[in-house]
Amino acid sequence: MSSPARRPNYTPRRKREQRAFLATMVGGGAAVVAVVGALLAIVGVIGGTIPFIALIVAVVSYFIFRGSTRR
Repeated sequence: MSSPARRPNYTPRRKREQRAFLATMVGGGAAVVAVVGALLAIVGVIGGTIPFIALIVAVVSYFIFRGSTRR
């Protein structure tokens, strides 16, 4: 007979969906900023710091998304 108590590390599905959606929105925005910023940095309009930071945010958001959607 199974125990009615929940698992200690249980995260509700709705919370996981919200986390995945937020990671997608933030990561997508950061990816756009990284690409546009990299193009502007190549041309010489801005420095390369902002595109680099945006790239890091996009990669972190990707891993957060993957962690939220895996079984």
